Amino acid sequence: MSAGPAGAWTKRALDLVLSVPALVVLSPVMLAIAVAIRATMGRPVLFWQVRPGYKGTSFSIVKFRTMRDPLRPDGTIVPLNARVTRLGSILRRTSLDELPELWNVVKGEMSVVGPRPLLLEYLPRYSPEQARRHDVKPGITGLAQVKGRHLVGWDDRFVLDVWYVDHWSLRLDLRIIIATVGQLAGGQAVPDSTTENFWFGGTPVEARPHAQRTAE
Repeated sequence: MSAGPAGAWTKRALDLVLSVPALVVLSPVMLAIAVAIRATMGRPVLFWQVRPGYKGTSFSIVKFRTMRDPLRPDGTIVPLNARVTRLGSILRRTSLDELPELWNVVKGEMSVVGPRPLLLEYLPRYSPEQARRHDVKPGITGLAQVKGRHLVGWDDRFVLDVWYVDHWSLRLDLRIIIATVGQLAGGQAVPDSTTENFWFGGTPVEARPHAQRTAE
């Protein structure tokens, strides 16, 4: 982060100012979502997964569950595209499944704004330049998200992530937050990423049967 320790303190202060009140104000919404998930999908209501954070240090990200279990009662695998429930699809399109990540922000594992945390298994595949996206904490929203989210290719996302690292400012964070709110308020549809493969230099990383919860 170009602003140094003072910038890191300012960013942390902004995170707390936004995330703590948001958890309180949005608690009725989160409770309603939890009840709906429990009624339609059963337990668990939350989805936890280890992701790389600042400097690649792992942490457990938490979201609302949006997918059915990967195995049917007979032991066969449910296709990835068929696992997202109707409720889960709505939560994803509206980004409401991300609300529990506010707790990750309060704990200091994430920031409100920053590159989205991907999977641990991708770490060895980054180029040194791409790996610089981990020089800041991962975020609930980020520059790549307001510039097109899943409509932006992986290479372009990484370019935007690294640009954010090099050009961070409080003003930039506020602009990204305002743009995010505007997109959500405008009801802009965002395609689900359940069938999306991760590409590095033309080599796809396919979703594997034993790891099919990674699309949450």
